Amino acid sequence: MKALFVTFEGGDGSGKTTLIAALERRFKQRMSILSVREPGGTKLGETVRSVLLDQDLTLSNKAELALFLAARIQHIEEVIRPSLSKYDLILCDRFHDSSIAYQGAARGLGESFVEKTCLLLTENFQPDLTIYLDISPQDAEMRLEQTKDRIEKEPRAFHEAIRKSYRRLASCFPKRIHTIDASLPKEVVENTAYLLLLQFIKERVDV
Repeated sequence: MKALFVTFEGGDGSGKTTLIAALERRFKQRMSILSVREPGGTKLGETVRSVLLDQDLTLSNKAELALFLAARIQHIEEVIRPSLSKYDLILCDRFHDSSIAYQGAARGLGESFVEKTCLLLTENFQPDLTIYLDISPQDAEMRLEQTKDRIEKEPRAFHEAIRKSYRRLASCFPKRIHTIDASLPKEVVENTAYLLLLQFIKERVDV
């Protein structure tokens, strides 16, 4: 059976990275796990990441999307696809939904346009399950470091648009995207995600 590909989505400061690390610790005793992030995971991906988060860089909205997608395509082909037969579980920090919310909604390129472009260029490669950590930009901002990257320092309206887009995606794809209130205590968020993922794994094995 190929690996279960699970993505984690949410605005900046939602706690995705912390949650992924916690879930990896809890599941690694029973199955083989690979944790990856976007952009990243490859030499190209890490190079693109440093460019995209550079506070002194100005990018057009389409150039920004193109860079994210270039990194994602390389990541899928070089890391994720080959790993599907080697691991039981792949946990990925951000994927298509981030592009739809950030570049499609907040950058104004159009959610439908970005969604279609993502699926076209990745040959319709999609996650089996997505965990969306929902939190208001006001609450998330308090968690961020004072030194913010190029995207984190965007105005609150930008981050409000991202949250609205994520919520719309969750309502459109309820079977794939599961929402967790990220403003709850870290232990509650972790346990909720753990039980959700555990149930999904059991259902998949029983099919």
